[in-house]
Amino acid sequence: MKLALYLPNFRDRVTVSELEELTALAEELDFDSVWTLDRIVVPEASDRQELQYPFGMMEAFPPALPVAARGGWLQGWPLIPWLAAKTTKVRIGMSITDTPYRAPGVLAAELATVDQLSNGRLNVGVGSGWMPEEFAAASASHIFPKRHKHVRETLEIMEGIWTNELFEYHGEFADFDKCGFGAKPVQKPRPPIFFSGLKDPKRSANRIAKYNLEGWIGIQDTPEELTEWRGPIQRELEELGKPDAMDNLELCSMYWFLITDEETDQAPAGKASNILVGTAAQITDNLKRLKEAGLTMPLLWPPFQSIVDVPVSKTLDDMKQLKEEILPQVEAM
Repeated sequence: MKLALYLPNFRDRVTVSELEELTALAEELDFDSVWTLDRIVVPEASDRQELQYPFGMMEAFPPALPVAARGGWLQGWPLIPWLAAKTTKVRIGMSITDTPYRAPGVLAAELATVDQLSNGRLNVGVGSGWMPEEFAAASASHIFPKRHKHVRETLEIMEGIWTNELFEYHGEFADFDKCGFGAKPVQKPRPPIFFSGLKDPKRSANRIAKYNLEGWIGIQDTPEELTEWRGPIQRELEELGKPDAMDNLELCSMYWFLITDEETDQAPAGKASNILVGTAAQITDNLKRLKEAGLTMPLLWPPFQSIVDVPVSKTLDDMKQLKEEILPQVEAM
């Protein structure tokens, strides 16, 4: 099982030096990758729990974000080239880049340059976004009803720009004649692409097969959810003539991560379950269950300070304990 760090750039209070400490330790401990979070705005309506949809459109959460509108969080995208300069081994990525907030051709060209800056260590995460208020702030309200199509066009444009000297595209969200977009990615034929967790196995299988995607990223997925997802999608892939695609897919999920002294309530609570929040023994047991269910890489997400006041020093200690004491037990199963 690989380990990934989900940087807490989305917090009421966070400093660049704290992110630098976390990143340096992830590289020192040979984590596979470090990821940032894409968040453009926190609407003031969120503070009143009055967003149009709950967090991530998931019923387990309130119609609010876990960070205050006046919070001092850091944008995820500018951190990506910074991470490329600050590291030499660990892979880097943003989970998930909401494509409707970016022009597809510009995004593809900039990602190619970042892959050059990192000497071929970029992971590309893509998703459609979920918050109408954020679409409005990004001047993309007109895309919200068709946001999934925007993701599809972006994937096609990325592939075309990254693998052709000149490329043209004529779609709904991008329409341009043959152009050159500069340097190609170091990784050939392109950087690996991860997509956000669609729960419809048929749609997921079609996307994996059509675009040859390398990874899937969910959030707070239980072993039962991972098992329920893998079976149907495997059958769909077999029908599409790509039975081995699942074996090569990086199956990931974002988990709030905190090692506690006292046992936590592990009763199922949907996306709010304490999967990787608990004692070392509880986390070891859950990681074993997740590995058995097919998880290949958890993205470890330090708790939001607005929920639990967890200093970065505590997360650094937890990362060391996970890598040095817990993971060997999981790998030995």
